[in-house]
Amino acid sequence: MKHGSETSVPGPVAASRRMDIEIDAEGGVRLRGWLFRPAARGLRPAITLAHGGAAVKEHGLDRLGAWLAAAGFVVLVHDHRGFGASEGVPRQDADPWRQVADWRRVISWLEAQPGVDAHRIGVWGSGDAGGHAIVLGATDRRLRAIVAQAPLISGRHARRRTPSPDDALALELALAEDERAQFRGEPPARRAIVSARPDIAAAHHSTQAIDFYLRRLPPGAWDNHVTLRSARAAQLYEPGAWIEQVTPAALMMIVADEDAVHPPELARAAFAQANEPKRLVTLPGGHFDMHGSQFERAAEAALDWFRAHLGG
Repeated sequence: MKHGSETSVPGPVAASRRMDIEIDAEGGVRLRGWLFRPAARGLRPAITLAHGGAAVKEHGLDRLGAWLAAAGFVVLVHDHRGFGASEGVPRQDADPWRQVADWRRVISWLEAQPGVDAHRIGVWGSGDAGGHAIVLGATDRRLRAIVAQAPLISGRHARRRTPSPDDALALELALAEDERAQFRGEPPARRAIVSARPDIAAAHHSTQAIDFYLRRLPPGAWDNHVTLRSARAAQLYEPGAWIEQVTPAALMMIVADEDAVHPPELARAAFAQANEPKRLVTLPGGHFDMHGSQFERAAEAALDWFRAHLGG
C-alpha cells in the first residue's frame, strides 16, 4: 500500500488535498486512485466513490471528490481492476462481482487511514457502480450511507431494451463465438465502448455517451474498448435483488427521468421495495447529464444525504 504525490484541488467551499494512492487487492493486483483530504482537521467521516461501466476516475470524479472533500469528508476514488490506472488483466474486462469484492478491500483500506472515522463511512456509485453501491450497502455493515446514482437494477431487464432483435441476436452469436475462441486459448474478444458509426458494434452510440466518454482526458487514462464478455456479465447481474437488505444503512437513489441506459422505471420500482431510511431524487435529463448539466444538483443531493447520515 502506497501513497504518492499530493495535489491541491479547488473545491466549492475550501481547498482540498488530493493524493495518489495504491491499494493491494486479491491476486497481487494494485488498485490505484485518489485520496482527497479536507481542510478540516480531526476525525472525519469518509466516502468512497467509483464509476461503473467502462469509465475511469478522470470522467468527472475528480470534481465530485473535491466537492465532497471541501464539505469536510475524506474521499477515496478508485479505478476498477483492469481499467484506468489500476492493474489487472485482461484489460478492460468488467466483472461486477470482482469489482464488488475489490471495493470491499478499498473500504478496508479507507477505514484504516489516519483521520478517518471508521464508524462513519459512505459509498457513492454511478451506473453499474450504482448497482454495486446497493449490493455493498446490503452486504457490508461497515457502511452507513449509500448513494446509488442512475443505478443498474437488473441486467436481465436492461437486456430487453436492446435496440432491435437483430442487434440482440448479433450479440448472442458474437458471445458464443467468443466462448469458443477462449476455449481455444485466444484472448477475450473486444468491442468499442462508444462509436458515432452505427455500423460499428459498440456499447453506446448516443451523442451524450460519446461526449461523456470522449472528453479530453490525460494521455493513456482511458481506452475506447471493453471485452465482449463484459456484456454477458452485466446481463447476469441483478443488484436490485438486494435492495430490501440495505437497511440499516441509509439509501439515496438519484434517477434521471430520461435515462436510456438504466431504465428509471426499474429504479423507481426497486426503490419502492427498499426500507427506510431512504430518499428518491429524480432529475431531468438522461444518464450522462448527471455528470454534465445536472452535476451540481446531483452532487448537492448526495452531499445533503451524507451530511445527514455521516455528519461532516
